Amino acid sequence: LKLYDLDKRKEHLLLAGIDGYSLSPDRTKIVYAAGKKYGIVDAKPPAAPGAVKVGDGALSLDGMQTRVDHRAEWKQIFEEVWRLERDFFYVPNMHGVDWAGMRNRYGALVPYVAHRSDLTYILGEMIAELNAGHLYVGGGETPPAKKVPIGLLGVDYELDTGSGRYRVAHLLEGQNWVERRRSPLTEPGSVVAEGSYILKIDGVDLKAPATPDQLLENKADTLVTLLVNTHPTDRSEDGARELTVRPLGDEESLRYYDRIESNRRKVESATGGKVAYLHIPNMGGDGLNEFVRQFYPQIRKDGLIVDVRNNGGGFVSEMILERLRRVLAGMGNSRNAGLGTYPAQVFYGPMVCLINQYSASDGDIFPYYFKKYKLGPLIGTRTWGGVVGIRGGKPLLDGGYITEPEYGTYDLESRWSIEGHGVDPDIEVDQRDDLVVKGHDPQLEKGIEVVLEMMKTTPHTLPPRPAPPVKN
Repeated sequence: LKLYDLDKRKEHLLLAGIDGYSLSPDRTKIVYAAGKKYGIVDAKPPAAPGAVKVGDGALSLDGMQTRVDHRAEWKQIFEEVWRLERDFFYVPNMHGVDWAGMRNRYGALVPYVAHRSDLTYILGEMIAELNAGHLYVGGGETPPAKKVPIGLLGVDYELDTGSGRYRVAHLLEGQNWVERRRSPLTEPGSVVAEGSYILKIDGVDLKAPATPDQLLENKADTLVTLLVNTHPTDRSEDGARELTVRPLGDEESLRYYDRIESNRRKVESATGGKVAYLHIPNMGGDGLNEFVRQFYPQIRKDGLIVDVRNNGGGFVSEMILERLRRVLAGMGNSRNAGLGTYPAQVFYGPMVCLINQYSASDGDIFPYYFKKYKLGPLIGTRTWGGVVGIRGGKPLLDGGYITEPEYGTYDLESRWSIEGHGVDPDIEVDQRDDLVVKGHDPQLEKGIEVVLEMMKTTPHTLPPRPAPPVKN
């Protein structure tokens, strides 16, 4: 936190290592927060650099208590939520809803609220009357649920009913140099083959009806000893061996990576390596990182499948579409480095885009403009249909939150678009459950079929190098 003296035109370091601050109304004092420490100091240049530090003016909050009138608080929260939607909803007609009437209808229930969850339910029902996406309410002052962290080994287990032992049916493929995508049983010194049995965990016998999760309670991110074997016997003379692993606390990112790598290999196998596959999980930082990681290494393939199924939305669709829309304008040649393109990073070939009902928000907007820019056909099922954007939830009195959809989308003919309907596919393909459980992905398989046909009918090949020029 720095202070600037306008008279002397000089900058002073006031405090280092703080998380936030607030200035008193008379501008003479500053209250600061640093982790769980709070303090009050003078809002004036320090006597010397570093003279004021965290801990100065410390406030003792150990005995701090407050008396809360929950019913008065819930009434205030209800009124504030109603008012925020009234003042910030993206169209002033509130979608034709009698918003004052909604205040009376749902406000009549507030005196009967007995728990924050009751209030959250009433608020949710009220804002749902607006019939728009991105209307969220939640949080608030409720007792936290105690969670028991389970150690996860990055595997799918299978019970051998004959022996009552658990075998490793599938090892999740990981990026072991990325912490959240580690696959514990594939790391150096801890490699276990698929089909192996996990016989003991920290010396405790693992046998049905006990489950691996029971023996891995409270063991996330700690060292755990496993006894494993290629067949269900725990005797060392039969090949049983001990190894030490560090289980994960969360497999979400690991399972995501395993799934998309499996899809990429399916596409690679079905097309002889000619078609690229990439999945964009959201239109935020993770989605942009995944696009960069997957797109550029495959940029010289002949066809491309862009998968935005289950895309959670965000705000970077423009950036990704700019890359996909690049047009090959020229070629370059280096004797030792081979051919180059202008622009240098341009994909030259047919594309398709996979969508489903969970392609949401900016994940709706992306396929809408993918089609508008004529990049290729959309394959799958109609998208979610929620594109009135938000800019983060506003905090309520008890720490809860509410969102107000503020940014609508309309087309060049001045018609509201996407919201409430979604984006229709050019080729509708349902994910039939009977096929999915057998290992099929009908939408991906259709995407492979379509892009291969496009490569036949409208082939794209980079212009070959011309004959060397000869000086006259």
